[in-house]
Amino acid sequence: MSNIHPTAVIEEGAQLGENVTLEPYAIVKKNVVLGDNVTIKSHAYIDGYTTIGEGTVIYPSASIGTKTQAKKYAGEVTYVKIGKHCEIREFVTINASCGEGSTVEVGDHCLIMAYCHIAHHCKLGNHVIMANGAMLAGHVEVGDYANIGGMTPIHQYVRVGAYSMVGGLSRITNDIPPYTLGAGIPYRVAGLNLIGLKRHDFSLELRKNLTKAFKITYREGHQIREALEKVENEVEKSPVINHWLDFCRSSKRGLIGLHVAEVGSELPGIKDLLEE
Repeated sequence: MSNIHPTAVIEEGAQLGENVTLEPYAIVKKNVVLGDNVTIKSHAYIDGYTTIGEGTVIYPSASIGTKTQAKKYAGEVTYVKIGKHCEIREFVTINASCGEGSTVEVGDHCLIMAYCHIAHHCKLGNHVIMANGAMLAGHVEVGDYANIGGMTPIHQYVRVGAYSMVGGLSRITNDIPPYTLGAGIPYRVAGLNLIGLKRHDFSLELRKNLTKAFKITYREGHQIREALEKVENEVEKSPVINHWLDFCRSSKRGLIGLHVAEVGSELPGIKDLLEE
């Protein structure tokens, strides 16, 4: 049985699952879909073609699914999809996307702390944590179990790798490799996120292999393509090492802490970035 306060506003057309809670003055617009056991707390505003998964809680004054801030938006239909059992805290803004049919995605079991911002085309994996005031520009991708520290802005098109730990008050302009730990302005990659890897049951042997791959890539002074060839030839293969290689090779913005031009294809043109 749902618990809907008399002052909550639900537009005709909104779809509500079982056991939904809407607190006083919560607003749910007509194209919104709420899964079972979703809670929308007081004064939260849910707009656009937004789907919120089972058990997720939206805290007071959060704004979800509102129009993108991209200036090139021309009224096309775009989407926001939030997964199951997330916590979206106070004053978080998650904008709709930009470009017909495009989607902003937040995975399952994510914690998005107060005052964070997620812009158009962003994609977050599962179990992501964004600390207070962290901000994602357009087209940012965040891997599973990544942690982003408070008050950290992340540039358009950047990828934050799985199981990485990004320190607060950093400025991120290039891709953060998976499994790494770092912080600062300029950002310094300090090493592997070993505590996080232990907590997620990465074996000692796997951590040793990752350490070897990291040192070859970041500490031996090779050009990036040479480094990745050396990793491929000298480090025991596993899905984790393969992911390291694939992530590094597919980087378009370049790996943070390494020369941008050494990895991947050309960056998006300045005109494209200005239009974001």
